[in-house]
Amino acid sequence: MSPGRILLGLGAALLLAGCGGRSDRDVAAGAWCPTPLTLQDAQRLVRFRGASVDPREVVFEAAMSPASSSCEISRNQLEVELKLRITAIAGPALAEPVTAVPFFVRLLDGSGRVVQGQDFTAEYKLSAANPRGSSQEEIALKLPFSQPQDLAGYRVVVGLRPTPQELQYNRRAAANR
Repeated sequence: MSPGRILLGLGAALLLAGCGGRSDRDVAAGAWCPTPLTLQDAQRLVRFRGASVDPREVVFEAAMSPASSSCEISRNQLEVELKLRITAIAGPALAEPVTAVPFFVRLLDGSGRVVQGQDFTAEYKLSAANPRGSSQEEIALKLPFSQPQDLAGYRVVVGLRPTPQELQYNRRAAANR
C-alpha cells in the first residue's frame, strides 16, 4: 500500500473517531431539558397611557415569541439556558425615551408550585423615527437534582407581565379575533 493511501486511511479513521456519538451527559441533558411554555395570556402586552383603552393612548405594544432552551448537566445540576425574543413597537402616546417591557421566568415543580422565579425588564429606545425594537434575552437557570428522574417534573413558564387591566384587555382582544 502506498504511503499516501496509508495517510489518507489514518486521516479518515481519525476524522470518524472525532465524530463519535453524543456523550451520556449530553443525552441526559437533552432528555430532561424542560421546554419553555409561554403563557397564552402573557404573549402580548399593550400598554396604554392612563386607564383609557383608546388606540390613540397606546404607549407601546410588545410580543414574546416562543422561547427555546438548551441544557447541560454538571454534578447534580441541570444548567438551563433560556432564549426569549421580545419585540416592541411604539404607539402614538409614546413619550419616554426608554421603553421598559416587563417579563418573567418561573420554574415549576411537578405539583405546579413555583420553586424559582424572577422578573426582568427588556429596554428599548423607541421613537417616531425608530418605532420598532427587538431583543433576544438569555436567562440561565440551575436545577439541582439527586437522581436525573427528579428533573422530569420541572416546567419553565415565561411571559410578558401585563397589569390586571392589560391582562383583561388581552383576553377581550383574543376573544374578538
